[in-house]
Amino acid sequence: MNGPIDILKAVRSFRYAGAGIYSLFRYENNARIHLIACVVVAIAGVFFKISSTEWCLIVIQIGLVWAAEAFNTAIEKLADLVSADYHPVIKVVKDTAAAGVLLLAISAVIVGGIVFIPKILLLFQYQA
Repeated sequence: MNGPIDILKAVRSFRYAGAGIYSLFRYENNARIHLIACVVVAIAGVFFKISSTEWCLIVIQIGLVWAAEAFNTAIEKLADLVSADYHPVIKVVKDTAAAGVLLLAISAVIVGGIVFIPKILLLFQYQA
């Protein structure tokens, strides 16, 4: 450690990160879609009374998807700044970053299916 912890610097860092989160959900359509999905999953989690372990898995997946969306957005904004015109390499960069979000979203859907499908099937079994 090079010296005392600079609390004000840490607070500023959190404020900047908060501004980034606000910007992500305010201006990025896909982030808002992920936010809606998160709310639906949280409601389902409460309804089905999922376990602590299942909540941990769900929260990790949500955090990963949001983080990937934030990284993707940052990469896209930087790429647009570097080259506002079409460039084949920039296209590959943007497409690959978007692929990362898609892969994590697919993973989240699979985890959600593993957690919720058995509970949904049980719900229908009791009604039959």
